[in-house]
Amino acid sequence: MQERILETADRLFYGQGIRAVGVDTIAAEIGISKRTLYNHFPSKDDLIVAYLSRRLKPAPPSDRPPLEQILGAFDRLERTIATGVFRGCPFVNAVAELKEPAHAANRIALAFKEQRRAWFQALLQQLDVKEAESLSMQLQILIDGAIAAAVVRGDPKVAAAAHDAAAVLLKAAGINPPQNVRSGRA
Repeated sequence: MQERILETADRLFYGQGIRAVGVDTIAAEIGISKRTLYNHFPSKDDLIVAYLSRRLKPAPPSDRPPLEQILGAFDRLERTIATGVFRGCPFVNAVAELKEPAHAANRIALAFKEQRRAWFQALLQQLDVKEAESLSMQLQILIDGAIAAAVVRGDPKVAAAAHDAAAVLLKAAGINPPQNVRSGRA
């Protein structure tokens, strides 16, 4: 039952917004009482934290070359935006909606952003990039910017532009991406 509640909360919170969806809506969608929902999640805040924590997953290990993984992140984003159901970053959305700096959602959002930046940094270190920490932050900013632009523009091409900008940054760092690295294909 807990997993059904989380799946429903995920779909509704991401699709409609955390503030717009009450626990009564989630319970009704599943066909349970609010009491049953509260037996699993004592408050809406607990449900929000569980929803975000469920999305906080490390990138799965890959044997693909580091450069392909880095640029592939932008390609995956482009495909995600193109689905038509993209509503931005669920972590940023939660922080923006809740507007409560002390809320646990802020900590989870920061953990997600740091996790992605550290993932970039680890891949850059495998490529022997001297300023891996700085470049990892720049790549993170490109991803975040593409997400924000996609929410406003509704155009997956913003992720392709971010991919191209990432390739320029990588080249400036001494990594020469092949011209045909696109959509995870080298």
